[in-house]
Amino acid sequence: MRLNQLINLCKDMRVDTTGSKKGQSIIELILAIGLASVFLPALLMGLVSSREGYAQQNQRLDATHLLREAEEAVRVVRENSWSQIANNGTYHPVISGNTWSLASNAESVSGFTRSIVISDVYRDASGSISSSGNIDPSTKKTVVTVSWSGPILSSVSSTAYLTRHLKNAAFIDTSEVNFNAGTLTNAAVTTTNGGEVVLGAGGYGNWCKPNLSIAAIDLPKSGIANALMAIEGKAFAGTGDNAAGVSFANISITDTNPPQASAVGTFDGYKTNSVFGESSYAYLGTDNNAREIVIIDLTQIVGGKYEEIGYFNAPGNGNGNSVFVLGNIGFMTDGNKLYTFDLSSKSGSRSQLGVTTLAGEGEKVFVVGNYAYVAIDSTSTQLQIVEVSPDGKVLTVVGQASVNGGDGKDVYVNSSATRAYLVTSASAAQREFFIVDVSTKSGSRPTIGSFEASGMNPKGVTLVTGNKAITVGTGGEEYQVIDLNNETIPSRCGGLNIDSGVNGMSSVSETDGDAYSYIITGDVSSEFNMIEGGPGGQYAMSGTYESATYAYPSTSSPQQISLNRFIANIAKPAGTDIKLQLATADPVSGSCSGAAFTYVGPDGTGSTYYTPGNDTAISAAFPISTTGSLKNPSSCIRYKVSLSTTDRNATPVFYDMTVNYSQ
Repeated sequence: MRLNQLINLCKDMRVDTTGSKKGQSIIELILAIGLASVFLPALLMGLVSSREGYAQQNQRLDATHLLREAEEAVRVVRENSWSQIANNGTYHPVISGNTWSLASNAESVSGFTRSIVISDVYRDASGSISSSGNIDPSTKKTVVTVSWSGPILSSVSSTAYLTRHLKNAAFIDTSEVNFNAGTLTNAAVTTTNGGEVVLGAGGYGNWCKPNLSIAAIDLPKSGIANALMAIEGKAFAGTGDNAAGVSFANISITDTNPPQASAVGTFDGYKTNSVFGESSYAYLGTDNNAREIVIIDLTQIVGGKYEEIGYFNAPGNGNGNSVFVLGNIGFMTDGNKLYTFDLSSKSGSRSQLGVTTLAGEGEKVFVVGNYAYVAIDSTSTQLQIVEVSPDGKVLTVVGQASVNGGDGKDVYVNSSATRAYLVTSASAAQREFFIVDVSTKSGSRPTIGSFEASGMNPKGVTLVTGNKAITVGTGGEEYQVIDLNNETIPSRCGGLNIDSGVNGMSSVSETDGDAYSYIITGDVSSEFNMIEGGPGGQYAMSGTYESATYAYPSTSSPQQISLNRFIANIAKPAGTDIKLQLATADPVSGSCSGAAFTYVGPDGTGSTYYTPGNDTAISAAFPISTTGSLKNPSSCIRYKVSLSTTDRNATPVFYDMTVNYSQ
């Protein structure tokens, strides 16, 4: 019965006004019982809660003390040795000697249960801690919990992230000495940037240190040669600056060290502007209006002279500025036109296949696959890309490049057709060498990098081994070698002053690994010169570098260390690839010298590799593992770099390797 109901009941009761004590006592009793039923439970509950709250408060204070003690124990353990917290699990702190250590499982302490749970930490692509992603072996999550059951079931806990920042050090490979301590297979150590690994050992020359030590030869007559093209064992030279020389000279080059050159045959009758050669035929671009292209047979020679067997006559009265041959299709620029002509037969008048109009006079044409790349004599559009149908009859301008330079003069395209190397006329305010991205053919093609020729007026450009380009011309330093390892910032690595000027150039990589550039100069007594390149001549298609063994403090007395991360700085030009694998091993008889290494990738098998996240670096964290070929922590460490290329003129570059570890 509620209190208000009891009061109302009492009001309604009839009371004996004569002063009946019996009735009054009943009323008082009922009121007392009602009041007690209301207030007594609350009073009792308050008394009980007060007693239990005091006890609970004491329990929480004790639990917090145990929590702080465990937190301090974890910190001390981490500072003593990361390996003690490297393994996930549930632990409790114990005193070992005069310091803290961790023992397995939770513990009971004076009615409390205390545990330390260690678990992995994941990071996303940006390096932030996340619920998924890649494990960070240098960070651990610890959750300390203290729980109790009376007087009320309760717990206190704290979470911390511990990093392996103490006693960090690194193994670093970055110099010629470092890399020469490893094992090279079809790879070489160079010193272009203080020490790096590239594809292809062998050869005798150095592109960055050119010289004219190989004997030059004098071409027949006294003309000034201005056109040159070479294949292995042969060079083809033509005159054009005046008519005093022969139209064409076939130069034989021996496969010896050093090579020897000699003119084995000539051809007369035309002023030659451009030349293209094959093993059996040569094609001359001339200033003859009826025979802009002349075809000569190199297999038939009478009295040291070759004979004309065919020609191409373009419409109108023009000149064959440049010529290129691919399969049975010939290409010629004449003024602002690009022509194709039929070479299914070499004899007689060759028929026109197709033609297209260019943005300006076509200075040089270079063909790779179904595309022709034309250097344009224009300051607004210096390069145009023309798509060529398989039959050569349809020519469509699909792309172009406008560089911050003068008129286009020459162009060379790598074998994978991803880069065009363009030179323009000399300019006091603009650069003259440009790398153009032609991996996509259509539209406006961007410039990746450029180079200042410093007063030289370029006439030719070619790509050679070792990620180098060579440009030649007149004025300034007439023979310049450009390092392309960093495409965005090409840099000079060598050159020659040839005061008579260099009028033409071609390069050859021989099957035995030697590499040369051939030049024709304005010196009428020694026009043809050979310059040996390297290192290694032709690049191997693949090679490896296996590092020396690393250990702390030494390979003869290694201690176990925790491997954190590695980063390798690289260069990965188009058409090349670079990747690496890791290996650790246990010491044998206390030394790493007899350890056996098995290289693995990210999944712990030999079939996978760590690959570049971009074209400049490979990096990853070392996983924690107690089994397999990549144990961590471990004692003896190696890495292996695999280099490859699909472009014989390009190589990936391995600059340095840093392995961060904790003692």
